[in-house]
Amino acid sequence: MNIDTLIAGVKPADASAAAAARERQDQLTKPPGSLGALEELSIRLAAMHGGTPPAGYARRALVVMAGDHGVVADGVSAYPSDVTAQMLHGFLGGTAAICAIARSCGVRVYVADLGVKGHAIDDPRLMMLNVGRGTQSIARGPAMLREQARTAIERGAEAFARVASEGVDLFALGEMGIGNTTPAAAVTAAVTGRPAHEICGRGTGIDDERLARKRDVVERAVSRVAPDADGLTLLTELGGFEIGGMAGAMLAAAGARIPIVLDGFPATAAALIAFRLAPHVVDWMIAGHRSAEPGHAHALAHIGLRPLLELDLRLGEGTGAALAMPIVDAAARTLREMATFAEAGVSGKSEPALSTD
Repeated sequence: MNIDTLIAGVKPADASAAAAARERQDQLTKPPGSLGALEELSIRLAAMHGGTPPAGYARRALVVMAGDHGVVADGVSAYPSDVTAQMLHGFLGGTAAICAIARSCGVRVYVADLGVKGHAIDDPRLMMLNVGRGTQSIARGPAMLREQARTAIERGAEAFARVASEGVDLFALGEMGIGNTTPAAAVTAAVTGRPAHEICGRGTGIDDERLARKRDVVERAVSRVAPDADGLTLLTELGGFEIGGMAGAMLAAAGARIPIVLDGFPATAAALIAFRLAPHVVDWMIAGHRSAEPGHAHALAHIGLRPLLELDLRLGEGTGAALAMPIVDAAARTLREMATFAEAGVSGKSEPALSTD
């Protein structure tokens, strides 16, 4: 599916279904608002589905998209790029953090290579969607060619199509790419207008010297991009192949009317790119968590999403998104399975007694 078709396929969620869900939430056997954020989430889910959300979200799936980044050579990460390829074995072997967490949350995990360099993994479970063997350094110029940016988005949509062919009710994206919080910070700074020192965090645990270098790289990279740059330009100048892939998968999932659970900072940077391409894509997004990276909160605020969890996670891989999936299910079940006061024969809130004075 080409990028223009992906963008055209993203439609707004159903506002009338949201209004009906809000009215029902106010009649359920509980004090109004007592389920907090779950109530608003259930209303958004109803809007996504055009009515009462499904029971169970049994087919939960997550794609970990991997890619390498040329900016690692500029000393912005505590780990070498070799780790990206090495971690693919952990994902495929079921020993990585996301695999353990996904098993506990009933989530199928897929792995896609969008831009890993220097590996030769022959495994039919690995989606080979490689656009290039790592990006160029954003410290020196564009991360990729514009045509590569288009390809990354379209190949991300291919990854979603494979997942969808096996059945999916709730979809999430994770990533693996040493150095990718630097392009994530650059995309976020460019879109939000926030300075680098408010956006850049320590990523893999970098020291003060590397953090200062990272901020300088982000400032220089963002200076090349106009504030109103379109999503394809943002990806070309500042992004990564796996970031583009995640954006494409988000567009495809939204076009298929499948709820998307966002993970951490790089995944939300991909959401910002998708948002610039098709603003209504946000109607289909749920913020799984807010990470310890400072830029993540700014990215979520920009697209108006409230995170379900705050566990100081900063691993990526889709870990926060997987953890949030049972909460999404619970929110949907409150709307679908709870009775109203009238249905249950329970007395509603009493009115204040009238004074006889």
